[in-house]
Amino acid sequence: MGDHRSMPVPEGLEGDRLDAALARMFGLSRTRAAELISEGNVQLDGDAGAKSDRVQAGTWLDVTLPAPPQAPVARPEPVPGMAVLHEDADIVVVDKPVGVVAHPTVGWTGPTVLEGLLASGVQLSTSGAAERQGIVHRLDANTTGAMVLAKSELAYSVLKRAFKERTVDKRYHTLVQGHPDPLRGTVDAPIDRHPAGDGRFAVVTGGRPAVTHYDTLEAFRGASLLEISLETGRTHQIRVHMAALRHPCVGDHLYGADPTLSARLGISRQWLHAVRLGFEHPTEGRYVEFESTYPEDLRKVVEDLRED
Repeated sequence: MGDHRSMPVPEGLEGDRLDAALARMFGLSRTRAAELISEGNVQLDGDAGAKSDRVQAGTWLDVTLPAPPQAPVARPEPVPGMAVLHEDADIVVVDKPVGVVAHPTVGWTGPTVLEGLLASGVQLSTSGAAERQGIVHRLDANTTGAMVLAKSELAYSVLKRAFKERTVDKRYHTLVQGHPDPLRGTVDAPIDRHPAGDGRFAVVTGGRPAVTHYDTLEAFRGASLLEISLETGRTHQIRVHMAALRHPCVGDHLYGADPTLSARLGISRQWLHAVRLGFEHPTEGRYVEFESTYPEDLRKVVEDLRED
């Protein structure tokens, strides 16, 4: 059900196009305003409006605005292939498979770590939004590997702070195109949403600080296996920083990877794996470390390159 509004067109919008006037009055994008008009949800003095109509001040406007999107609800939903690496009273560490996001979000209909754990009877902490129970950090849908979730409220606040204060050792392996020069180094470049507004992130002046350390483990013909240590945890950080070095993650077409190379290596996603997670246990006060082995698709690519 939408939300009905009825009012005269304000003086300040005299002579504006109907789509522009609606956008300003209700904080919509021009595109969304035009959609409402074409769907017949906008009347001027009782008649259906067209987006290019010029509005007169005082004309009576009737609009049915769409209901705001509902926050997604987490429901128990088994996730095939998701293994638990460790579980105790406070934390659970999972080995996240490909094609799974951390928690439900608007527009995502696939499997989530959170719902997979609920399905196997794991009780997570209830801090934060309901659909993000126990989530203290995230991995992209197509990034695999070790991810920790909080089961107790105390673990949630302690781990949340540890990630914020950068005391968690987050190690990834990634296969990138070409050979970075120098072979080891640091990328310190701020990241924010890409100005194109298409879901990508980018190095943007004035973005959020982001620091990535990389070290070459193995060089192949046309590609290098790197170990990455993250100081910060921005969305898509490794993928954006590798692309900024002109050595995108192999298979990462969103960030400019070569589709020919991906096809030759038989990979259909970014070669990026969260291999190790180390932190002080939130209640036991000892340092713990968890490792995840490469999943089959990533392992095969590296083996093929070694034989190349």
